[in-house]
Amino acid sequence: MQLFAEPNLNLIGNRRIGYIVSGVLLVGTIILLSIGALKMGVDFTGGRLVHVRFHEASVTIGEVRALLGREGFEGIEVQTYGKTNELLIRLPISQAGQEEQAVTVESVFRNHYPDQHEVVRIDDVGPKIGRELQRNAVKAVLWALVLLLIYISWRFELRFAVGAVFALTHDVLLTLGAFMITGREMSLPVVAALLTIVGYSLNDTIVVFDRVREQLRLKRREIFDEVINISLNKSLSRTIITSMTTLVVVLALYLFGGRVINDFAFALLIGVIAGTYSSIFVASPVVVEWQKIRVKRTQGRTAKGRQ
Repeated sequence: MQLFAEPNLNLIGNRRIGYIVSGVLLVGTIILLSIGALKMGVDFTGGRLVHVRFHEASVTIGEVRALLGREGFEGIEVQTYGKTNELLIRLPISQAGQEEQAVTVESVFRNHYPDQHEVVRIDDVGPKIGRELQRNAVKAVLWALVLLLIYISWRFELRFAVGAVFALTHDVLLTLGAFMITGREMSLPVVAALLTIVGYSLNDTIVVFDRVREQLRLKRREIFDEVINISLNKSLSRTIITSMTTLVVVLALYLFGGRVINDFAFALLIGVIAGTYSSIFVASPVVVEWQKIRVKRTQGRTAKGRQ
């Protein structure tokens, strides 16, 4: 399916515009990360988990969240646990102490839902476990990037692998930047979203690189920059259509999916946009710059050999 009949956009020629846009966004994200602007959720900072079972299924997540919000609880997470009448409430560590928080939550439920609920269990997530989860989350993302670097180097070439990994890192950082700007918290579902973004962005980039490899075989006498530009134009229609259809689904999740998956959907929303942008203005331009550096080095060695 073609969105453009015969697109002839000078995407590679205008790649420096992309460098400026990405550079500004990445520098801003790094600055925010360095000053500790990324908020960590209960999964990473530690806290208390309260598992509550209601005798009536009519009690909803929104109702419980609103109730606890009116009682002064901040930073809580409420989600269903197995059945619709069972809720898992995550309480962050506060100056009042986890014990007092849990007792207060129980008293709130006793006042508003007398004889309609029971506290199934109360578990603690200590700061030590939270730090371990942070390390594991970072390791998961880094290992994904390393394995993808190896895979793309094997399937294509090292220059393509570097461009793809650079684009994936770009997408993850921009998503983190969006979370910091909007004041959202990092949680395990968000880490899952980041890994999903890596997979989605990679798929888009691989499609572009497949077209590049195809055009390099057909147009061996063409300038490398021109071959890349032709490939981008030929795959542009497919890239935009695929991204738009994915974006519609993710946007529906974000708008109508509810509070529980809102952060997850928001991360995917930013990731899809960033992934589409990076496959055109980051991954391929990095390959072009790599090729230019390699040509200059070859020319330099040739010139030295002639002297």
